Amino acid sequence: MKTRRQTPPDDVAALKAALLRVEAELAVARAKAADDQAVIAHQKLQIEKLNRALYGPRAERTARLIDQMEMAFEDLAATATEDEIAAEQAVAKTTNVVAFTRLRPARKPFPDHLPRERIVEPAPTTCSCCGSDRLRKLGEDVTETLEVIPRQWKVIQRVREKFTCRDCEKISQAPAPFHVTPRGWAGPALLAMILFEKFGQHQPLNRQAERYAKEGVPLSLSTLADQVGAGCAVLEPLIRRIEDHVFAAERLHGDDTTVPVLAKGKTDTGRCWVYVRDDRPFGGPAPPAAMFYYSRDRGGEHPQKHLASYAGLFQADAYGGYAKVYLPDRKPGPILEAACWVHARRPFFIMADLAENARRKARSKTTAPISPLALEAVQRIDALFEIERSINGHTAEQRRAIRQELSAPLVADLEGWMREQRAKLSRGNDLAKAMDYMLKRWPAFTRFLDDGRVCLSNNSAERALRGIALGRKSWLFAGSDRGGQRAAAMYSLIVTAKINDVDPQAWLADVLARIAGHPASRIDELLPWNWRPLPRVADSQAA
Repeated sequence: MKTRRQTPPDDVAALKAALLRVEAELAVARAKAADDQAVIAHQKLQIEKLNRALYGPRAERTARLIDQMEMAFEDLAATATEDEIAAEQAVAKTTNVVAFTRLRPARKPFPDHLPRERIVEPAPTTCSCCGSDRLRKLGEDVTETLEVIPRQWKVIQRVREKFTCRDCEKISQAPAPFHVTPRGWAGPALLAMILFEKFGQHQPLNRQAERYAKEGVPLSLSTLADQVGAGCAVLEPLIRRIEDHVFAAERLHGDDTTVPVLAKGKTDTGRCWVYVRDDRPFGGPAPPAAMFYYSRDRGGEHPQKHLASYAGLFQADAYGGYAKVYLPDRKPGPILEAACWVHARRPFFIMADLAENARRKARSKTTAPISPLALEAVQRIDALFEIERSINGHTAEQRRAIRQELSAPLVADLEGWMREQRAKLSRGNDLAKAMDYMLKRWPAFTRFLDDGRVCLSNNSAERALRGIALGRKSWLFAGSDRGGQRAAAMYSLIVTAKINDVDPQAWLADVLARIAGHPASRIDELLPWNWRPLPRVADSQAA
């Protein structure tokens, strides 16, 4: 039986309608495909985040991988919304194509603390049905839209009136107001913004000056630099108090990273050192804090100078410059080395990275051989980290007891296994080097079994340095050694505020407004973990 071919309509209007219908169907199909890709990317991202939360970072690149997945999802979600709007516009031109609307998660309500501006739309004066003007209010529907007010600049004029005495002709006047910095012109909130943008958001002053000029406030680079130097000088007492607090700890994390430094005709590589006090893993009551230092090179004399007054536990990598601080006859007391198991695990992981090999294979690149011994070493070390995650936040005694029961047998088995396998490997073998790194420092690696204060990793110090590693791409280099020292001081303030869950810019603004009139004997009240912002005038009047 022959089927009759459908002849296209001769009517031009019908042809246009058919074309619009096809275009709408294609637009809807594109929107559905884009939405599917966005949903898949979002589900993969959620799975990776859940895996990280449940099992911890399986690799040092996991955090970076999640960042990349978030960026990919961001692009796909934006594309899906773009195609959805295009589909809506195409469907609106026809009557026989079903529109497509993306399924979105329920949006959280806007925070209660945000001010509300109530705009009442003009109400109808007559009934739309019968035209009667006898209307009575039944209720109202409120649609909320989040809006932002662009940054506002203002000049505050403090007027000091002069009075003369009619009897003795003495002139009386209120004292001049205090400026945050000597001969300063910037208010505390502005100065805090400049400092936080430079050292917290890694925006050099020249880029800040360009942005301010576009907002109608031309400020020269030298003017901004002058305020930065003055602001750092004003905050010096707080930096010294943070330093005292950090080095009063029973246990410290230490690490360093490179800092490009501008030199004559070239760029040198300086170092930024950090020492972190973080007692939270073993339930310590002391607030966390970080102290940064700068040096032109990585000589061992620098950490020896930084730790000159410290005695206690020190968690760091195997950098040779620390060797002298571990001497038993050291003054004022011994520093006990606690090695980082993350550093020990890293070379094994590189030789057993199944995921990286899978990615290389997918890109048709040469895959590296997987070492069964390295894979077993990673699995044995990961079993120790699994125990650590379950006891994080417990007291030092509780941690020690659980480690003696659960971790000690695993560590003993790991040592026996490594010594047995090491005897079969040649000296130049990469696996042998990774094992030697641990076996030569075995007392430092096993110190956590007898002391619940010790952490298995040095991640606290590495997290503190993460901002510098990200910021190097923005500021390119430190302008001088003094610039490096100034940056280290400001990093100490900003990172300490962050790890105490305090907004660094709000804290700096409030401290800069109060520090001149604040008693020196009560300077600790302004430290991030003790800081309480003063109530605003409007709030106090409302109360």
